[in-house]
Amino acid sequence: MTTLRVMEPPNPMKIVEVVRVAPPSDSQHSVSQMSLPLTFFDIYWLKFPPTQRLFFYQLTLTLSEPPSFYSFILPKLKRSLSFALPHYLPLTGNIKWDSDYPKPIIFCSTYDAVSLTVAESIADFARLSGNGIPRKAVDLHALAPELSVNDHVSSIISLQITFFPSQGFCIGVTTHHAVLDGHTITSFVKSWAHICKAQDQENDSLPPELIPCFSRGAIKDPGRLDVALLNKWIALSGGDHDPSDHRNSGNLKLLPVREVDPEFIRVKFELTREDLKKIRERVLRNEVIIKHYEQDQSPLHLSTFVLTYAYMITCMVKAKGGDISNREVVIGFAADYRNRLDPPLPLTYFGNCIGAEMDFGIARDFMGQNGIAIAAKMVSDMVSRLGTRSLEKLPDVLSDFMNKVSNANLLTFSVAGSTRFGVYGTDFGWGKPKSVEIVSIDGNGAFSMAESRDGNGGVEIGFSSTSNYIERLTVLFTEELNSDL
Repeated sequence: MTTLRVMEPPNPMKIVEVVRVAPPSDSQHSVSQMSLPLTFFDIYWLKFPPTQRLFFYQLTLTLSEPPSFYSFILPKLKRSLSFALPHYLPLTGNIKWDSDYPKPIIFCSTYDAVSLTVAESIADFARLSGNGIPRKAVDLHALAPELSVNDHVSSIISLQITFFPSQGFCIGVTTHHAVLDGHTITSFVKSWAHICKAQDQENDSLPPELIPCFSRGAIKDPGRLDVALLNKWIALSGGDHDPSDHRNSGNLKLLPVREVDPEFIRVKFELTREDLKKIRERVLRNEVIIKHYEQDQSPLHLSTFVLTYAYMITCMVKAKGGDISNREVVIGFAADYRNRLDPPLPLTYFGNCIGAEMDFGIARDFMGQNGIAIAAKMVSDMVSRLGTRSLEKLPDVLSDFMNKVSNANLLTFSVAGSTRFGVYGTDFGWGKPKSVEIVSIDGNGAFSMAESRDGNGGVEIGFSSTSNYIERLTVLFTEELNSDL
């Protein structure tokens, strides 16, 4: 087995400036203040750690020289960000939860702005952004800014632009999960990119598919889930709070983030359209699935998501090594509910509109000949359960998840991102990203999922762990595709 080696780069980062970018003062969208309530979809994610995404852009030699970047590209990025913010005003504000607010609320006013850090790095851009190249996870975290959070006030988004002289730049986006799901985050970044690319025509408008919808009226709360979820968070935090009592307030402290192991490395895998077809055919001819259909049960949802998740589960369980056959496996994912509600929400709805599903298995079930089929059926069944009735179980799902993830004996797997976001279409005017990373998955048993950069219908998968685990997973990922079980 070939040992993965990651070169140790020098400490390459310097901060050039930290600025606050506000909407233009004469914007037609200007308001003195604006507030939005958090729905139960938002409150479910209230204390989860921030999500962090990186967009790497390679530049031509001329544009990547410091004079061109600082006099042309950086001002254009700042200006377009300012003109994108009027369309997404809540991002300039904060989440507030104090004695004035019985429940957390999004609040912004005229003088609010977004924090933007500008940094410069002498690190190897090709190494950090390269597909198939193992990289130290901690090196990528330096490209994602921190989010300001205290007991009663939390910022919603923080941005960082890191310039790599003679190479390119990276945009780091850190967001509070109680305000933004993956769909909304990517819509905002695409809006920023659209305006930046169109600035040569002095066009600061957005196409209809990028204009956010802020209406909360279409979301019906079955059984006061917002209160139930707030009480769950208070209980999990060891407190006692009545959301209807205006004299009390909770706190916005987030769950602690596990420090990134300095030995963790990040890699990317890819499943092509042909790979997915092969996995699907293997699942369909497996005895577990044949028996499923012989019992005249409903068709399975063998979508790209289901097939990719099932394949990764089997590979990750097998790659763990050691005597794990009797250990419990926890599988979870979040699903978009915009089209699942009645009536459905606009696809441009701003905020969280995702529900969570979780199921359990035993490691040995995924390690045998039927492992891929068992995993596919489990994930397919989870997808089938998605619907308005399953939303009523969200408080219990939250409690179960928090209890399970604290158990070190469990094997916990989850997924971030989606092939439907189209992140590789995010063009600021200098071409599509060379690489997109979700760095907030590091160390929590999750992997990331996105569409293939080349648009071939495949899936790009990001993962981080120890070098030994990555070595085993890399071998298994290839061997399983070439096997004919």
